[in-house]
Amino acid sequence: MNASGTGFIRADGRRLVDGKGKPLLLRGVGLGNWLLPEGYMWKFTGEGGDRPRRIAQRISELIGEDEALQFWETFYERYVTEADVRRMAEEGYNSVRLPINAPFALKEGTNGSYIESHLQLIDRFINWCRSYGLYVVLDLHGAPGGQTGANIDDSVNDHPDLFTDPVQRNRTIALWVMLAERYKHDDIIAGYDLLNEPLPDHFSQYWDQLVPLYKDIIAAIRQVDPHHMNIIEGAHWATNFSMITEPLDDNMLLQFHKYWNAPDKESIRNYLDKGAELNVPLYMGEGGENNAEWYVGAFQLFEDHDISWNFWPWKKLDTLNSPCSIRAPKDWDKIQAYVAGGEHPGKDTARAILWDYLDAIRIENCEYRQDVVNSMLRRAPLRIAAPYYGYKGAGIDHFAVPKQRGDQTIPLRPADGVSFGFAYPSAENTVDFANHGGASRSAHTVMCVQLETDEWLRYEFNVGAERPYKLILGAAADGESASFEVRLGDGWVSEALFVDGDAWSNIVAAEELVLPNGKHAIVVKVLQGRVRLQWVELS
Repeated sequence: MNASGTGFIRADGRRLVDGKGKPLLLRGVGLGNWLLPEGYMWKFTGEGGDRPRRIAQRISELIGEDEALQFWETFYERYVTEADVRRMAEEGYNSVRLPINAPFALKEGTNGSYIESHLQLIDRFINWCRSYGLYVVLDLHGAPGGQTGANIDDSVNDHPDLFTDPVQRNRTIALWVMLAERYKHDDIIAGYDLLNEPLPDHFSQYWDQLVPLYKDIIAAIRQVDPHHMNIIEGAHWATNFSMITEPLDDNMLLQFHKYWNAPDKESIRNYLDKGAELNVPLYMGEGGENNAEWYVGAFQLFEDHDISWNFWPWKKLDTLNSPCSIRAPKDWDKIQAYVAGGEHPGKDTARAILWDYLDAIRIENCEYRQDVVNSMLRRAPLRIAAPYYGYKGAGIDHFAVPKQRGDQTIPLRPADGVSFGFAYPSAENTVDFANHGGASRSAHTVMCVQLETDEWLRYEFNVGAERPYKLILGAAADGESASFEVRLGDGWVSEALFVDGDAWSNIVAAEELVLPNGKHAIVVKVLQGRVRLQWVELS
């Protein structure tokens, strides 16, 4: 899966190809919070620490400007190291999206003077990625003046000044020209993500300026760099592409983001249609901040539709849903309280806590969430929720007997035209998760699929190393006794497995199923009666 770095990635119609012309899907992670800190990744609440400039101000107030400078240089050195990049490559990712904040690179108050020491940090990171075979997407996450008008672009007044201030517009174009000039010969750079999540709906009055700005940036880049892809995001959190009616470059990738909606074809239909209209490949450049069950469904959805993807984010404080969880230092609540408007803990106390944090951010000191990684790579050991069978179509990933459903039935995947029975909320498997911006979200509820005689579902998964697995299914009957079987590819078939009554049971299909490295598929087929399937697990 890893990048070779032997030629520039490019768009070839609807697909991406590598430097040798081979089809390629980017599978990666985003480095949120490194060069553009976001308050929710520090567990800060309120506006006092929601964006880079405010977090920096709070740190200065806590320990003084001189020590704050030392804090940030240490933070940049430790938050992402060669060990992070090595771990990404070992897991099988082939790319990484690097969010950049303009003030990190551009000297304040200048129109083209850059902070060379910070650019060298980016150079060093790119060299690590080259060593470990990871393509790099350069992402302008916070453009000069702000392209979004929110905390995520470090805007001053929650307004996208990029679209109202010609000075900021010129700085943005000049910043991209500088980056393109610096990396024009580097084929480990996958492409240039020109603007992250520009112009949400409440700034729709500026939507007519988005495409002209994109065209001006691309024209300026092409003066110095004919090679790299330009990656284009739509408005309103990279979900609205109505203003993009033609390809903006002959080497273009269309990027959308996906959070907190069902992982089904209907949820990405507009992006599939736009990609077909423009004849360009698709990139799900940000998705995550959910739970492992959702990841299993969503990332298979992208894979089955040949969509490159990027998980957000790689690392944050005290988390269950990112690969790396930074352990909160002792007394971190005192820092949180001050940032939220509370009492100053005292300089010495603040210094001790913040320097403990700087030790905690190293990957070797983080708690590593292997289940999160396995879920997005659909790699055993993992549990697959029943509705998240494949997305390749009838006869390939599922078979349903035509039938008339009652008024109370809930179609699981209406975009696929599937006629499987009911979706049953399962309270005992409810999992809480945190929103991308830190606010609480309603619980995600696991559902099940009801299958009738002769109906079947197919679940793909990956194995990283040959070893035995226990295969278990969460299932129940629809009142009366029912039976089903499990197949593994064209080989192993279980005996008939029986469920009796509507109580959930853990059905063991195999105690020690030895699976070699590679891709596999399990088919669950009902032999008699009605079976309610909740999940398939390889442990």
